[in-house]
Amino acid sequence: MSLITPLNRVLGLGTATGGTEHWWAQRLTAVALVPLGLWFTLSLAGFDDYSYATMAAWLRSPITGALLVVTTLCVVYHSWLGVQIVVEDYIHATGLKVLVLVLSTFGHALGAIAGVFAILKIAVGTS
Repeated sequence: MSLITPLNRVLGLGTATGGTEHWWAQRLTAVALVPLGLWFTLSLAGFDDYSYATMAAWLRSPITGALLVVTTLCVVYHSWLGVQIVVEDYIHATGLKVLVLVLSTFGHALGAIAGVFAILKIAVGTS
């Protein structure tokens, strides 16, 4: 005997509606951000000069540019997952919850696009 209503069964809404995947995605991005954050921090700590020319030269390295894009995308995705959990847990009005989730999704997407665009613009040298 199932306690799931027929509508929830059709919609795929059981007791675990994707929470496991969300949990794993958040943990994997957190684990990925540990070495990426250490790399970023140690890389920046090694500079004597933080001028635009120095940072642009550092960013023009293909490995640095790629790692910085991966770091940016991991940070934004991890943030989006975390904000989603906070909104779902603490906003109880359905309309407001949907609005905040949509705004959060668009804001995080815009942040990812802007970050990757800025990195690529400097890495390619068209700044």
